[in-house]
Amino acid sequence: MQRIADHRSGRLWDDWGFMEPKRRNMLENSWAGVFREFLLAELPLDEMADCFHESMGRPSKELHTMMGLMVLQQMLDLTDQQTFEALAFDSRWHYALNIVGEGDEDKYVCERTLRNHRRKMIDKGLDRILFTHLTDKLLAAFGVDTSKQRLDSTRIISNMRELSRAGVFMEVIRGFLHELRKQFPEKYAAGIEQQEIERYMGEKGKGAFPQLKPSEAKAKLPEIARDLFSLVERFKYEEKIKELKSYRHMCRVLSEQCKITGGPEEERLVEVKAPKEVSADSLQSTSDPDATYDAHKGSGYQVQLMETYQETKPEEKKDEETPDLITYVEVEPASRSDMKALEPALAETKERGCVPEELLADGGYGSDENVESARKQQVELIAPANKGINKKSGALGLEGFEFDESGEIVRCPCGEKPLKTWRTKNGSYAAHFAWEKCNKCELRKRCRIEIKAKVARVPSYKAKQQRLAVRRAQERSEEYIDKYRWRAGEEATMSRYKSQTGAGRLRVRGMAAVSWGARLKALGLNILRCARAVSVSAISAKTVQAYA
Repeated sequence: MQRIADHRSGRLWDDWGFMEPKRRNMLENSWAGVFREFLLAELPLDEMADCFHESMGRPSKELHTMMGLMVLQQMLDLTDQQTFEALAFDSRWHYALNIVGEGDEDKYVCERTLRNHRRKMIDKGLDRILFTHLTDKLLAAFGVDTSKQRLDSTRIISNMRELSRAGVFMEVIRGFLHELRKQFPEKYAAGIEQQEIERYMGEKGKGAFPQLKPSEAKAKLPEIARDLFSLVERFKYEEKIKELKSYRHMCRVLSEQCKITGGPEEERLVEVKAPKEVSADSLQSTSDPDATYDAHKGSGYQVQLMETYQETKPEEKKDEETPDLITYVEVEPASRSDMKALEPALAETKERGCVPEELLADGGYGSDENVESARKQQVELIAPANKGINKKSGALGLEGFEFDESGEIVRCPCGEKPLKTWRTKNGSYAAHFAWEKCNKCELRKRCRIEIKAKVARVPSYKAKQQRLAVRRAQERSEEYIDKYRWRAGEEATMSRYKSQTGAGRLRVRGMAAVSWGARLKALGLNILRCARAVSVSAISAKTVQAYA
């Protein structure tokens, strides 16, 4: 049966009147006060209430309390045991969740109930609803300007074991042998050789290979691959064994990491692929099959974060009473390119009414396609263009030329106007300059203009090349440098997000659970920032009152 308290209606007396002013002010100006005042009554209970009958059955735990527990647990990076202990004894939690009763039905929840409610919420995808709905409430309550935002990604790791390439091979073999021995002991006894048991399931289940040094493991990798192939072939006609999760892991690693040569009538050989031939979405750990790999960031997941920021002049002071808030969170495989993250971010924030007018990002997002896509949505994407010509050669690229609004050249790097400009049949741009002047120009050897017999022309260029050239030229201006320097603040947010809320290393595995933790931790960081703003505002008010 649903149990939902009414937190919108006022009470005739103050349940927290027993606290003297100083402690009460500390409560109201902390994260507990922010959650109670701005978010508690706004929790999306309708999304969870249908898990319980309106009138039949045993009463559920109060749903405001359970949903609030999930947010506060991730915000403060607590284990399940620490969470139910905080609910039982911590006054800040009681104030935040507006719990006034002293009974176990109000202040006690067992670990099993906590896990069951969390699983229901994860299955329903409530992490996205909680983050977007409650963040929008904070944006409105604190009057946050969303016109200027910045976007970046960072690596996060689930509760997985990080393995080397040889370690992945050995782990899937060991996992299969353990599961085979448990599920089909007769097949294990008849089909597994003693040598294989000693190699992969030696003393304390560690075997011999895990003790190898990295250089030795690399030399042993072909031998381990042959053992893996042998096990896959040995049981490929056993239908029940093929259904084992560990057997499927072996098949996946074999297909992703190895090449099989030889036909039905020939001896089949297994060859380990070169590292560059292995896909980035290959299996990284049997403990978390959803994790992938990025050569720059490593294995695990990546999370896209977009946040607001305040652009101030050197002589101005940042408004600390208005917090910078994270407006968008998306968890992706580590192998996914940042180039694909922009459009979903703009689409979601536009739907919620908090899309930026200016968006700062690094070069990973700065493709011409992304810039044009953002421009069509009235968003100015400020991100470095690709480098273009190698500057060590001293050559002058298109960025040295001046263009009009249509994309045609107006002046060369020396300031000379072209004799003729036109569009080719395939839509490219072309231009001719005075042969005599170009032939005597001091920049002749470095300039893009080609000097032929009586002709000085610019090699044809596409509209995309022209747009990139204009962007590279703009990146040298003081105005651009002054504006783009605010992107660096995103790195501090990433650091705080991972260290303060524990997002760098989560306690869960799998894409759904990792997304749950990552989004609620971003929401938690927003709550902590709002609490900081409330605290600063209270201090300012006291200072004004003292001098009045």
